[in-house]
Amino acid sequence: MLKVNADPFTFTFDPSSTALVVIDMQRDFIEPGGFGETLGNDVSHMQRAIAPTRDLLKLFRQKGWPVFHTRECHAADLSDCPPAKRDRGNPLMRIGDDGPMGRILVRGEPGAEIVAECAPLAGEIVIDKPGKGAFYATSLGEDLERLKIRSLVFAGVTTEVCVQTTMREANDRGYECLLIEEATESYFPEFKAATLDMIRAQGGIVGWTAPLKSFAVALNPQDDIR
Repeated sequence: MLKVNADPFTFTFDPSSTALVVIDMQRDFIEPGGFGETLGNDVSHMQRAIAPTRDLLKLFRQKGWPVFHTRECHAADLSDCPPAKRDRGNPLMRIGDDGPMGRILVRGEPGAEIVAECAPLAGEIVIDKPGKGAFYATSLGEDLERLKIRSLVFAGVTTEVCVQTTMREANDRGYECLLIEEATESYFPEFKAATLDMIRAQGGIVGWTAPLKSFAVALNPQDDIR
C-alpha cells in the first residue's frame, strides 16, 4: 500500500488496483479558437493543466499502471446530443457547428482530439462520452471492473463540470478517488477552488485532493519530476 499526503487526510491506495483517469484534455476546450473560447472563456486558465497532467501521465507510464483518457464528443448526426445540452445560452457556435478545428465536439474532428502533450499512447483506453460524467453511456464501468480497479486518480478539465461529475459517479460506485490539484483547471479559478473544497469537505465526501509533488513522492521518494 502507498500513502499520499492529501486533504482531508492521507490517501492510501494499492498500486495493483489503481488507474489514472484523464478527463477531456481536448483541443476544443483548451486551445485558442476552440469551443471553450467561443463561449467567451479565457482558455489560458485551462492551459495551466497541460504540463502537470503530462507529468502525472509520465508517473503512471513509468510504473506501467492503467491509464484512461476521456473525450466529450458526439456522433456526426448529433443523435446522442439532446437539445437540452446543445441549445444553451448564446454562444458564437454550438455543438456540431463548423469551427476552426472542424465540427465542434464531433467525434473524429480535430478539435475533439486530446492535446498533443497529453495524447494517449498505444494500449491506453480512450473513452468517448456523450455527457459530462464518464460513466454515462460508456464502457468505463465495465473496463474498470475487468481490470479490478478500486482506486482512481483524476486529472483533466473542467474541475467543476466533467471532473467533479465523474468523481461523484465513481464515488457512488465505491471507488476511492484522488484529484491532483495542479492537473485540473477551470475557466473560472474561483470555481476550481470551490470544487476542491466540495470534494474534500465533510471528511472527503467525494474524495481527496493532493498536489502533484505529494503523489510523486509517494511513488518515487528519490525522484524529481520537475
